[in-house]
Amino acid sequence: MRLREIESIVSSRPATDGAGVKINRLVGFTGDLRMDPFLLLDEIRSAHRDEFAGGFPAHPHRGFETVTYMREGGFSHEDSMGNHGTIAGGGVQWMTAGSGVIHSEMPIPDADRMHGFQFWLNLPASEKMCAPAYRDIQAEEVPELTHQDSRIRLIAGELDFSGNTYQGAVTGKPTRPLLADVMLPANATVSLAFRQDIKAHLYVYKGEISVARRRVRARHLAYLRNGDAIELDAHADAGALLFGGRPINEPIAHYGPFVMTTQDEIESALRDYRDGSLVRVQRS
Repeated sequence: MRLREIESIVSSRPATDGAGVKINRLVGFTGDLRMDPFLLLDEIRSAHRDEFAGGFPAHPHRGFETVTYMREGGFSHEDSMGNHGTIAGGGVQWMTAGSGVIHSEMPIPDADRMHGFQFWLNLPASEKMCAPAYRDIQAEEVPELTHQDSRIRLIAGELDFSGNTYQGAVTGKPTRPLLADVMLPANATVSLAFRQDIKAHLYVYKGEISVARRRVRARHLAYLRNGDAIELDAHADAGALLFGGRPINEPIAHYGPFVMTTQDEIESALRDYRDGSLVRVQRS
């Protein structure tokens, strides 16, 4: 078995989004540090409501999927498809923007702390204009894998862990996304195996974790080399998101909330949004 090693490590950077929400951001649209098929990772983490109270008022998307995973606090979702949903600690919102959607994500009224993540997950060119869809997944619907004091919440994809194969709450996506929240006590070691064609990354949100004897500190992302499995060693109580998928390897054209494959498609998205047809247009 060939263990995955670290290719490079980058740190998140402070930013704001929505109505002044403070976040830590990692972007992988282009260049050597692409996270293909993932495009973006935002971490929202605050013990001060005024840093996230404005939330993310109504805004458009086209051409990709958004995945919101909450560890503390919660968000309520509304969209142009007529969907409403609320998730709290451990819950997930999975939205396929496809041909176009307008949605909002606002903090739940009683949240005085917030810790969560949003991913942008690209769609292949053949799927970018698919019908939009939404699903909320409550905490109890997410499989939780345990071994001794180590815990793994498997949101999407398939993992081999402690001699067994497990399926996440979400499967069947074209990019075969893998998304797992790995929580380890001090001095714990776990080995996780998954498909070799998954390009994987590890974002440490708490403590320090070593991969092949190389340490990754909190708020840093490790780009992983290919292999059959990954071995994680925790130096203190630690938490990390293991995520990845099958790379699309297609051109990316990006403007604000739209991610397509050509600039002409971006211009079309902007026209559709301006004339009010974004949420109705579907093209083959």
